[in-house]
This record gives sequence, structure tokens and C-alpha cells, in this order.
Amino acid sequence: MLATLDSLTREAGQLKAAGRMDEALALYRQAAQRFPSGGVALHNLAGLLGDLGQHSEAAQMAAHALKTGLDAPETWLVLARADLGRGELDRARRAYREVLLRRPNALTAHFEAAQLVWMTTGDRVEALRGVEAALCKPGADPMLCMVKAQALEFMGDAPSALAALTGWAAEPGCPAQLLAYAAHLSAETGDPAAALVFAERGVRAAPEEQGALEALARARLAAGDVPGAQEILEPLFRQFPGNQHVLAMLAVTWRLTGDPRYRALYDYARFVQARPLSIPKGWGDLQSYVAALAAELKAAHPFRAHPFGHSLRQGSQLPDVLRRTSPAIAAFTEALAGPLAAYLTHIRQGEGPLPARNSGRVALAGSWSVWLRPGGYHVDHVHQEGWISSACYIELPGAVMAGGRQGWLRFGRPGLALAEELAAEHWIRPEPGLVALFPSYMWHGTEPFSGDEPRLTMAFDLVPG
Repeated sequence: MLATLDSLTREAGQLKAAGRMDEALALYRQAAQRFPSGGVALHNLAGLLGDLGQHSEAAQMAAHALKTGLDAPETWLVLARADLGRGELDRARRAYREVLLRRPNALTAHFEAAQLVWMTTGDRVEALRGVEAALCKPGADPMLCMVKAQALEFMGDAPSALAALTGWAAEPGCPAQLLAYAAHLSAETGDPAAALVFAERGVRAAPEEQGALEALARARLAAGDVPGAQEILEPLFRQFPGNQHVLAMLAVTWRLTGDPRYRALYDYARFVQARPLSIPKGWGDLQSYVAALAAELKAAHPFRAHPFGHSLRQGSQLPDVLRRTSPAIAAFTEALAGPLAAYLTHIRQGEGPLPARNSGRVALAGSWSVWLRPGGYHVDHVHQEGWISSACYIELPGAVMAGGRQGWLRFGRPGLALAEELAAEHWIRPEPGLVALFPSYMWHGTEPFSGDEPRLTMAFDLVPG
């Protein structure tokens, strides 16, 4: 009996959910070959290709799906993301417009379209134009104001971001997600009392929602209620032991209360290591390899401003960098092999969120390159999608090399609004060709740097293989 489109799609979806991407891709390809005229199979194939970073083929499949007569906003969104991933920025902007013509309240498309304008122009007014126009229309989704607020926060204007939410947040029946974000912004702008009010309303609206509970824990930390935060975070961590944000917040409570579990988690000598890259085949020394890597990365960076929702400020970010095939970037996995193997051996196996998952094998969860302008930095953050995170230094300004901790990688300073400020505890001095490896749950950021030279890095997240 021949499989139907529905049965192939269902089986492929199950494989995808289980992380068996190669098998899922094979089934989506089979469905697209057998059912090419309806568009749905082509759309599904394009979507997974995009998820896997195969953006050129994803764009081709999405375009084929549209030519069959399928005119869904979801397919235009797949095309927009594929065009963005392959660097066709004008095409991506046009595809996002097509999404919004068909679904004016599409929150994800509004967010990504605004972000694209911001990253390519750095123009706040132009980036917000589409969201603000949508908010003025009858029947506007209240969650559009959250898109606007997120954009404003990452443009560096948290007070305006909070102002964009307050009218909607005062309404009865306001979504818990919006209330949680209003709580976050209230704490960040110095009003922990208001943060508590918003967060408590969010938990009343959605008592079991993880995001609402995390927002209440953050609000209690901002208000100085450490036991109240622990009351939420301890059971959340038992329920979600792989959640890096929950563990990072729980670590803050342990540090504030002098709990010895904090120092076991933040064992810098064991868990934070920096080693030079190995020299890959084809290069005579590390200096020449790093110079080639710098040239390829700078040629690939297409943006002027930082993306929303990420840690960098005053710079640009190139996503999926390790999917690129230029020679030096393609050789990076080989260059990393030596220091990574040494790190896995150093941290050993044992108890705790990092060593307990150490099988000696890893898989890539994400990669990117950051080009910071003078004055740029990373805010303190953790990596939710990772297990081991990294910073690899490619090209550094003189101010970083001169010392004084300008541009250095710092650890231990929480990226949270707290009643009691906690200082950084540990630093790594960057050097070209040096890769730093550390737990994804560990708070880290960078010190700003002066001068007139940029700072170029690569980074990636790993999970157990």
C-alpha cells in the first residue's frame, strides 16, 4: 500500500520532533517527489531545509510551492527566512511584506521584518514603521505591542519599551506572556514593586506557565525576596533540569545566600578553560590561519546593527557561521578538535549539570560570528540552547591587547535586576586564535572597549552528542 501525503508528513514530523533530522528530511523529499503539484509537500521540505541551514535549496523549494498556487503566509515566511539566510536581503524584505499582506497580525513576521530593517539600516523609525501601522488598524492583536516593546528594548530604550506595553497590560484578560515582559521591563527600569504586580498577575492568569513563573522569580529577586525566588526556582529546576535560564537564576539565589552549591556550579578552575586553536591542514601556523578566518568572516558579515533578543550591543552578528563552506571557516571544526577534546577531558564526568552529561561526544546546537564596533560589548547572559558555550577570538583591537580588562570576557555577574548587585568574579584575556569554553548556564558578558578598531569573534553552542 502506497503511503499518502498525510502519512508521510505525519511520520516525518515525528522524526523531526525526535531530533532525527536526516530521516525526516528523507521522508519530506520523498513526499515532495511523489506529490509535487499540491505545494504542501514542497512547503514542508522547504521548512526543514531552512531549519537545517540549507537556505539556497529551501528558497528554491518554497518558490516552487508558491508556483503551484499555494499562497499561504507560512510559505512566504519560509521563503523570507531562506532568502535572509542566503544573504538575499532585498528578497527577504519583499517576502516578509507578502506574509503581512496575507496575515496583518503575524507576530513572528512583524518581529523578523522589523529586526531585518534595524540590522541593515540601524534606523529605529523605519524599523518600527510596519509594527506601528499594524497597531493602528482595527482588530490589531494586542501582542503586537510586545513586538514593538522587544524592538525598543534591544534598540536600547527600555523606558519606551515599557511605555509601549502599559496600556495593554492594564487591560483585564491581558495575556500572561505580555504581563511577564512588562514585569521584566519594570525591573530593568528600576521599579521592582511594579514588576511584582505585573508578574503576580501573570501567574494568576497562567499558574502553570513556565514563563510566568520565571518572571515572578525574577521580580522577587529584583525586590530582594531571595527565599520567594527560590520557592519558585527549586521545583522548576527539578521539573526542567536542562533549562539553563532557571539554573542560572537559581545559582544567583545560592550565591546570595552563601549556599555551597553555588561554588560547585561556578568552579572556574574546572569549568572555564581557554586554549589556542589547533592548526588545520593547509596552514603553516596559527597566525596565518586566523588571518584567513578573519578575512572570510568580514566578507560574510552583511549587517550594520545587532539583532533583537541577543547579547551584543553596537555591532553585528552573522548567524549559522559554521554552515559556510569557505576554506578557513570549513576548517574551523578541525581547528577546534584539539582544544575541545582537552576541555572534555579536563571537566571529566561526575555529578552536576555539566559533567553529568559528558559522554566525550558533542553535537553543534548553533554558531555565529560577532563583529563589535568600538564601544561595543555583550550584556551578561546565559545560553538556553547550549550545554557548553564558547568565545573564539579572531581579530582584536589594540585596547583589548593592552590590558586593563577592556574587551575581556567576564563571568559571574548576573544579567538580572537585583536588589543587591553582584560583581564579576572571573575574567579571560582574549588573544587571537584563543577559544574559551565554559558551561552554558554560567553568567558571562564582556567589558566595553575603547579606540577605533573593531573586535571580531566566533562562537558556538554544543550539546552532548
